[in-house]
Amino acid sequence: MTQATSPRHASRAVRLLDRHWTWLDAQPLGAAASLRRLVEDASRDADGRYRRAAARDACYVHMRDAAGDRPHFEEAVRALFADDRPRLRMLVAGWPEDVRLRIAMLLDDAGEQR
Repeated sequence: MTQATSPRHASRAVRLLDRHWTWLDAQPLGAAASLRRLVEDASRDADGRYRRAAARDACYVHMRDAAGDRPHFEEAVRALFADDRPRLRMLVAGWPEDVRLRIAMLLDDAGEQR
């Protein structure tokens, strides 16, 4: 039995909004092939977009857990998601060193060296 037809995968279904189905139905290769292509592209992450998004999310969780009560927290989160690294560095400058280093490490590991 192949992975696609294994019992583990046989009951899976995809629920999308109507606009998503409309877009998929308009694709020349059809919905299933288009979904497979999107999943393949995302899993390759050639441009690092998904890796950077995951790093930002991990950084946010760290910031929330380690510094959610620190001064400028909300502004720092906005700078993080706006990809404004200089502002983020300025806003977290007064935070404990270990928190700042972890933020830098999370973002640098994903190629976010701005």
